[in-house]
Amino acid sequence: MSKKNKKILFGVLGLVVAVVVLALLYINLRPQPKDAGGKKTITLTVVYADASTKDFKITTNEDYLRGALEQENLIAGDESEWGLYVKTVDGVTADDAAHQYWALYIGDDYAQTGVDSTPVNDGDSFKLALETY
Repeated sequence: MSKKNKKILFGVLGLVVAVVVLALLYINLRPQPKDAGGKKTITLTVVYADASTKDFKITTNEDYLRGALEQENLIAGDESEWGLYVKTVDGVTADDAAHQYWALYIGDDYAQTGVDSTPVNDGDSFKLALETY
């Protein structure tokens, strides 16, 4: 095997090892629910474009927000490499032409995670607000 082929082989092997290590780190370090697997009651407030709101009380065994919202048929969207991009909430679809998107809040704080990786714990409150950019 030539030196060039060995370098390519070691480069590919190094890349595979790096991807595996990063995947394991993500799995172990992502936010985890405190009440894993147990019954929880959470509140979701939906804020529509006209600033009207609607509250949903959700009882779930799901550990992450996506599962809890999907069990109630409250969200839909597009899958991406980062998880679900929420396009529709409670039957209302964000209008890309109007530069709208659904913003996720944990309590009153803008979420740093998406619905796939936001853990739910008993008593948590969330907000999905239709916003423009």
